[in-house]
Amino acid sequence: MFKKTISVVGAVVINSKDEVLCALRSPVMSLPNLWEFPGGKIEPGERPEESLFREIQEELNCTIQVDAHIETTRYEYEKVIVELSTFQSTIVSGAPEALEHAELRWVPVKQLDSLNWAPADVPAVEKIMKAFSTK
Repeated sequence: MFKKTISVVGAVVINSKDEVLCALRSPVMSLPNLWEFPGGKIEPGERPEESLFREIQEELNCTIQVDAHIETTRYEYEKVIVELSTFQSTIVSGAPEALEHAELRWVPVKQLDSLNWAPADVPAVEKIMKAFSTK
Protein backbone atom coordinates (compact mmCIF):
# COMPACT_ATOMS: atom_id res chain seq x y z
CA MET A 1 0.00 0.00 0.00
CA PHE A 2 1.27 3.46 -0.92
CA LYS A 3 1.58 5.82 2.01
CA LYS A 4 1.37 9.56 1.60
CA THR A 5 4.42 11.52 2.73
CA ILE A 6 3.72 14.73 4.63
CA SER A 7 6.46 17.34 4.99
CA VAL A 8 6.30 19.21 8.28
CA VAL A 9 8.45 21.65 10.23
CA GLY A 10 9.08 22.10 13.95
CA ALA A 11 10.47 25.02 15.94
CA VAL A 12 13.06 24.30 18.62
CA VAL A 13 12.75 27.42 20.75
CA ILE A 14 15.34 27.58 23.52
CA ASN A 15 15.17 30.39 26.08
CA SER A 16 17.96 32.01 28.09
CA LYS A 17 17.57 29.38 30.86
CA ASP A 18 18.27 26.52 28.39
CA GLU A 19 14.62 25.48 28.42
CA VAL A 20 12.89 24.24 25.27
CA LEU A 21 9.31 25.09 24.32
CA CYS A 22 7.43 21.77 24.08
CA ALA A 23 3.85 21.34 22.86
CA LEU A 24 1.44 18.59 23.92
CA ARG A 25 -0.79 17.33 21.11
CA SER A 26 -4.46 17.68 22.05
CA PRO A 27 -6.85 14.71 22.29
CA VAL A 28 -8.48 15.69 18.96
CA MET A 29 -5.18 15.67 17.01
CA SER A 30 -3.58 12.62 15.45
CA LEU A 31 -1.02 11.16 17.88
CA PRO A 32 -2.93 12.61 20.86
CA ASN A 33 -1.16 13.30 24.15
CA LEU A 34 2.33 13.07 22.67
CA TRP A 35 4.80 15.93 22.89
CA GLU A 36 6.24 17.66 19.85
CA PHE A 37 8.06 20.75 18.70
CA PRO A 38 5.41 23.27 17.60
CA GLY A 39 5.03 23.72 13.86
CA GLY A 40 3.05 22.16 11.07
CA LYS A 41 2.67 21.22 7.42
CA ILE A 42 4.67 22.81 4.63
CA GLU A 43 2.20 24.21 2.09
CA PRO A 44 2.88 23.91 -1.67
CA GLY A 45 5.33 26.58 -2.82
CA GLU A 46 6.57 27.40 0.69
CA ARG A 47 10.13 27.07 1.87
CA PRO A 48 10.37 25.20 5.21
CA GLU A 49 11.44 28.38 7.01
CA GLU A 50 8.41 30.28 5.65
CA SER A 51 6.08 27.47 6.76
CA LEU A 52 7.52 27.47 10.25
CA PHE A 53 7.17 31.25 10.60
CA ARG A 54 3.50 31.05 9.47
CA GLU A 55 2.63 27.98 11.56
CA ILE A 56 4.02 29.47 14.78
CA GLN A 57 1.98 32.63 14.22
CA GLU A 58 -1.15 30.49 13.68
CA GLU A 59 -0.56 27.97 16.50
CA LEU A 60 1.15 30.04 19.19
CA ASN A 61 0.19 33.64 18.33
CA CYS A 62 3.80 34.84 18.44
CA THR A 63 6.50 35.72 15.93
CA ILE A 64 9.75 33.80 15.60
CA GLN A 65 13.02 34.16 13.79
CA VAL A 66 13.92 30.86 12.13
CA ASP A 67 17.60 30.08 12.60
CA ALA A 68 19.79 27.02 11.90
CA HIS A 69 18.43 23.71 10.64
CA ILE A 70 18.83 21.02 13.31
CA GLU A 71 17.60 17.72 11.89
CA THR A 72 15.39 16.19 9.21
CA THR A 73 13.76 12.90 10.16
CA ARG A 74 11.59 10.56 8.15
CA TYR A 75 9.25 8.43 10.25
CA GLU A 76 6.74 5.90 8.99
CA TYR A 77 3.53 5.90 11.02
CA GLU A 78 0.68 3.44 10.48
CA LYS A 79 -1.11 5.53 7.83
CA VAL A 80 1.39 8.16 6.72
CA ILE A 81 5.09 8.94 6.39
CA VAL A 82 6.16 12.16 8.11
CA GLU A 83 9.25 14.05 7.08
CA LEU A 84 10.03 16.48 9.90
CA SER A 85 12.58 19.28 9.59
CA THR A 86 13.41 21.04 12.85
CA PHE A 87 14.96 24.49 13.11
CA GLN A 88 16.44 26.39 16.00
CA SER A 89 14.17 29.39 16.47
CA THR A 90 13.92 32.52 18.60
CA ILE A 91 10.77 34.32 19.74
CA VAL A 92 10.99 37.93 18.55
CA SER A 93 7.56 39.16 19.64
CA GLY A 94 4.65 37.92 21.68
CA ALA A 95 4.40 35.12 24.24
CA PRO A 96 3.46 31.60 23.11
CA GLU A 97 -0.19 30.66 23.62
CA ALA A 98 -1.58 27.13 23.23
CA LEU A 99 -4.19 27.86 20.54
CA GLU A 100 -4.22 24.30 19.14
CA HIS A 101 -2.22 22.23 21.65
CA ALA A 102 -3.44 20.88 24.99
CA GLU A 103 -0.46 22.44 26.79
CA LEU A 104 2.79 24.32 26.24
CA ARG A 105 5.66 23.76 28.64
CA TRP A 106 9.21 25.11 28.98
CA VAL A 107 11.34 22.05 29.74
CA PRO A 108 15.06 22.14 30.67
CA VAL A 109 17.16 20.62 27.88
CA LYS A 110 18.56 17.96 30.24
CA GLN A 111 14.98 16.80 31.04
CA LEU A 112 13.61 16.60 27.48
CA ASP A 113 13.75 12.81 27.52
CA SER A 114 11.29 12.75 30.45
CA LEU A 115 8.43 13.60 28.05
CA ASN A 116 6.57 11.12 25.84
CA TRP A 117 7.56 12.45 22.39
CA ALA A 118 5.97 11.80 19.00
CA PRO A 119 8.37 9.35 17.29
CA ALA A 120 9.34 11.74 14.46
CA ASP A 121 10.55 14.30 17.04
CA VAL A 122 12.80 11.89 18.97
CA PRO A 123 15.96 12.19 16.80
CA ALA A 124 15.92 16.00 17.17
CA VAL A 125 15.39 15.68 20.96
CA GLU A 126 18.41 13.35 21.16
CA LYS A 127 20.55 15.67 19.03
CA ILE A 128 19.66 18.73 21.16
CA MET A 129 20.36 16.88 24.42
CA LYS A 130 23.70 15.63 23.09
CA ALA A 131 24.71 19.13 21.95
CA PHE A 132 23.93 20.56 25.38
CA SER A 133 25.65 17.76 27.29
CA THR A 134 28.97 19.00 25.94
CA LYS A 135 28.38 22.54 27.25
